[in-house]
Amino acid sequence: MANVEHGETAGNAFGAGAAESARARLRAIRIGLWMIAVVLAIRQVTVVLSTPKGERLTDLETWVGPNGVLHVKGSLYDSTQFTGTPFGGFVLKPLTRAAEQALGWGWTFGSLSLVVVLGLVVARALPQPVSRRTALLAAPVAISLLMLSLPVRNALYLGQTSIIPVLLVLLGCFAVRGERAGGLLIGVAAALQPTMLLFAPLLWFTGRRRAVESTAITFAGLGALAWVVMPRDSTTYWVHHLAGVGLGGDADDLSNQSLHGALLRLGLNGPLEITLFLLLGAAVAALGLRRAIRYARDGQLLLAVAITGCVAVVVSPTSWQHQLLWVLLALVGRVGKKTSDRPMWPVAVILVMTLPAKMMLPNMAALFPLRDNVVLLAALAAATIVPFLSRTSEYYRAPIPTDYAQPVSTRWKPLLPFLSRVFTRPNLLLELLLIRVGYSAYQQVRLAATGGTNAGGRTTAEHHGDQILSIERFLHIDIEHWVNHAVFKVEWLRDFFDFYYESFHFVVPLTVLAVLYARRPGDYRWARSALGFATLIALLGFWLYPLAPPRLMPGLGVIDTVHGVQDFSKPDYGTLTALTNQYAAMPSLHFGWSLWCGVVIAVLAPKWWMKALGLLHPLFTVSAIVGTGNHWVLDAVGGAAVVGAGFGLTHLLQGPRPRPLMKPVEVSMKDPVPATGRTPS
Repeated sequence: MANVEHGETAGNAFGAGAAESARARLRAIRIGLWMIAVVLAIRQVTVVLSTPKGERLTDLETWVGPNGVLHVKGSLYDSTQFTGTPFGGFVLKPLTRAAEQALGWGWTFGSLSLVVVLGLVVARALPQPVSRRTALLAAPVAISLLMLSLPVRNALYLGQTSIIPVLLVLLGCFAVRGERAGGLLIGVAAALQPTMLLFAPLLWFTGRRRAVESTAITFAGLGALAWVVMPRDSTTYWVHHLAGVGLGGDADDLSNQSLHGALLRLGLNGPLEITLFLLLGAAVAALGLRRAIRYARDGQLLLAVAITGCVAVVVSPTSWQHQLLWVLLALVGRVGKKTSDRPMWPVAVILVMTLPAKMMLPNMAALFPLRDNVVLLAALAAATIVPFLSRTSEYYRAPIPTDYAQPVSTRWKPLLPFLSRVFTRPNLLLELLLIRVGYSAYQQVRLAATGGTNAGGRTTAEHHGDQILSIERFLHIDIEHWVNHAVFKVEWLRDFFDFYYESFHFVVPLTVLAVLYARRPGDYRWARSALGFATLIALLGFWLYPLAPPRLMPGLGVIDTVHGVQDFSKPDYGTLTALTNQYAAMPSLHFGWSLWCGVVIAVLAPKWWMKALGLLHPLFTVSAIVGTGNHWVLDAVGGAAVVGAGFGLTHLLQGPRPRPLMKPVEVSMKDPVPATGRTPS
C-alpha cells in the first residue's frame, strides 16, 4: 500500500457529504480486504488439513513424529534429516510428545497465528508518514500477501519453523521497548538461524549498540547451553558441517535459492566454486549492508531490515524455499520517479514470491539459468542494485504525475474512472511480465478443465460435441464436414489454411498490441483491457464446458488437416501436445482474438484499406478453424460473444475510449485560450 500511495489531494475538493462517502468506501474496502485475508487463511488451513497424513507436514513428521529424529538416541544429525541448529533441537526435543499429538491442528494453527502477527508488525513498521488509508489497509494486505507467498505456504505444508526467526527479528526491531529486549529476540533468532547475525552490523551502525551486545550475549549463551546439553550435536553442526553446511537436501537442488546453490547448478564445484562463493558473498554482504544502513538512517528501517534479510538469503550456503520470506518484505521500497513505473517493483516481487518460476519465464533451455534462480535474483537485486528512493527525494511522496486524456462526453459514468483517463504509456517490463503470467495461467486453466490431462474429459467433451452438432443441425449451420472435405481436396487451399491456423493466432494480436503500445498508449490500455476480459471469460467457458472439436469426434468423418489422421482406438488420441487442452474449443479464442484484432484495427486505423485488411483477418481465421476441423461454427459464435463481453466490460469499468491529448497551440493574448487536454493528476 505504501509503495503505490501517491498522496491524497481529493479531500480538499469535496464537501462534508463527499468526505463521509469516502470514509464509507474506505470502511467497505477495509472490510473486504480483511475478508479476503480470512478466506486465504481458511484456504491454507483447509489445504494442509485435507492432505493425507503421510503427505503433509513431512518435515515436522521427520523431526517429531513417532520415529522422528528427535526421538532417536544419539546425534540429531546422523540421518542428515534434521537441518536446524543444536539449540533448535534442544528447544524442540521436549515438545516432541505434545507436537506429535497435535501434529496437524496445533502446529498449523500456531503457524497461522504467527503469520497474522507478522503481518500486523509489518503494517505498523511502514516508514512514516503514511496516509490514513495506508495505515488502515496495510495490515489485511500484508497478511493476504503472506498467505499467498510460497515461503509461508511451504512452511505451513511442510511443518517448518522458518517463520519464527523472521518474526523474532521484526519484533526485536519494531515491537519491543528497549534495545536490550530487541537484541535478545534477535539473538534467539540467530540461535535458530545463524545468518540472522547479519543484523548485528545494521544495529551497530545505526546506533543500537546495546542491542548488538544483547544479541551477541544471547546468541553465545544459547549456543553454549546447547553445547553443554548436546556436545556431540554441537560439534557435528558447528565443526564438521560448518554451521549446517551439507545438511538436508543436495545443495544444488532448485529449492536452494542461495548463491552457493546457483554456482553449483551452473556446473562449478570444488575449490573454485567455494572461493568464488566466498568472494561474491563477501561483496554482496558489504554492498547490501551498506545500503541497508543508509536506508535505516533515512528512516526506512523496515526496508533496511528486508535488504539485510535478502543479503542473508544470498550469502547463506543453503536458503531453502521456505526460508525466503525476506524477499517479499522488500516490496515496501519505493522505486521509480514516475507513477507509471512505481508498481513495477512490488508487482514483480509479488509474482516471484507467489508463483512457480516456470510461470514467470518460458520453458526454454536458454532461460533455465534465470528461471532456476529467479528468487535468488530478486533477493540479489533487492540487496545490491534496486534504486530505492530516499525519503528526502522529491519523488518519494510525489512522483511525476500521470498524463490524462481528455474526458469523453457520455451519459455513462464508468465504475473506475481513473483507468479511463490514463493516457501515458504503461511500464513495458511490467506489461511483458503480466502478459507472460497471464498466458501461463491461461495454459494451466485450459489443462485443469479436464482434470489435468488432455484425455481426462474425453467422455464429457464428446457428449458436449454431440449437443453442439444437434443444435447446428437444428439451425441448419452444420457445415463443418462439407467445408473440411472441400478444403482437403484443394491442396493449395489446405496448405494455406493450415499455415494460417498455426501461424497467426499469437503473432497478429501481439503485433497489434506492440504497435498500439508504441504509437497509441491510451488506446493500448483500452484494447489490452478488452482482450484480457475476453480471455478471462473464455477460460470460464473452457472450465465449465469442455468440448471436443469436430476433428476429435468419432464417426463424424472430419479430417484433421493440421495434425494428421487421428487413431480413435487409442484412449489418449486427443493428447496431441503436452501444453494445451484439446477440449478447450468453446468459445474459440482463435476466432475471438482475431475478431478483437479486426475490431481494434477497424476502429483505430487511419486508412480505409488498413481497416479492410484488419477485417479480413477474422474472416480468414473463421474459415481456417472450420476448414481444418478444429472448431464448430458455434465456437466462433462463442468467440465473438466473449469479445463483445470484453469490450462491454471495458466500457463499463473504464468508460468510452479516451481521446488523445491535444498538442499545445501558441495563441495571442487576444485569442481565447484553447484546452490543453491535461487535467491534474
